[in-house]
Amino acid sequence: MLTVTDITVSIQGTTVLKDASLSVAAGQTCGLIGRNGAGKTTLMRAIMGALPFTGQGIFFRDHDLAEAKAHNRAEFGIGYLPEDRRLVPHFTVEENIMVPLWAAKSEDRARVKWVYDLMPEIGRFADRRAMTLSGGQQKLVALARSLVAGHQLLLLDEPFEGVAPALAQRLMEVVADLKSENLSVLVSDSDYTHSKRLVDKVYTIERGQVTIAPHSKAA
Repeated sequence: MLTVTDITVSIQGTTVLKDASLSVAAGQTCGLIGRNGAGKTTLMRAIMGALPFTGQGIFFRDHDLAEAKAHNRAEFGIGYLPEDRRLVPHFTVEENIMVPLWAAKSEDRARVKWVYDLMPEIGRFADRRAMTLSGGQQKLVALARSLVAGHQLLLLDEPFEGVAPALAQRLMEVVADLKSENLSVLVSDSDYTHSKRLVDKVYTIERGQVTIAPHSKAA
């Protein structure tokens, strides 16, 4: 499904990722565990086309992501939840959720309905502006937005960071429910507290270098 092979990313002359590799199979949930500053967000942003990289490449199914525009990820079925949510404050919740469909020039709202069925609480405040929501609610909206695009692959960057325990539990429930949808998921976290109950395979990242954890359930 997703294959990252020996990529290196430098930002302002500093190497942040060095020869990083990982893979996520169809229907598999993988964890990317590392401390703040280890390179988790950099790797996610490189996959999403927000940062240039060198190395063998990043491939999603039969797509060479180095050759694709950033907005093509939505067309490919890749959804992304950034660590800082990146909602448009003056848009309503539903307008924020619709952004990937607009990027893909799609009028198909079936996926939006599916998201509302999966996360009924989102539908209850669909008409509210994003800036009126709590930080935890905004995380749920950002997850909903990623799900609208991500019918093949989800990249979830620190989804549990800075969220109250009750909302973190809700986020975990939603991610766990995705296993029945055969989605591929890459979820980053600073430790195993939340993700250990969700993942099939675990990668660790330290100083920009990625290794597979020996206790992963699947290779």
